[in-house]
Amino acid sequence: MAALAKTARRHGDTIGAYAERLLDTDLPWTKMRQAGRLLGLVRRCGPGPVDTTCQRALGLDAVNVTKIASMLEKATENTPPPPRRAAATTARFARDPAEYRATQLTLIPGGKEGTR
Repeated sequence: MAALAKTARRHGDTIGAYAERLLDTDLPWTKMRQAGRLLGLVRRCGPGPVDTTCQRALGLDAVNVTKIASMLEKATENTPPPPRRAAATTARFARDPAEYRATQLTLIPGGKEGTR
């Protein structure tokens, strides 16, 4: 596992950090194929674009080599990420604040007092 991360680090610091993050799991041998696929992307596309894509993916906390391959295929590694949506100011089923105002209760005559 350490050899894969070391090999990835030789292609770029971000690629190495991405490989280390990928292999940082309780069962690292389950991620060895993905680390090998990452190195295959480096051979096929070159270290520059893969390094840029890994940097962007780490910034978005997307540790998935399939996403890296998709980003490289679509050539989106240099496009800026979409802006984050602003939080909704009102909820869909929110009540009007006027509904929570205290209202004056009236006592209806004829009721029994002292019983519950």
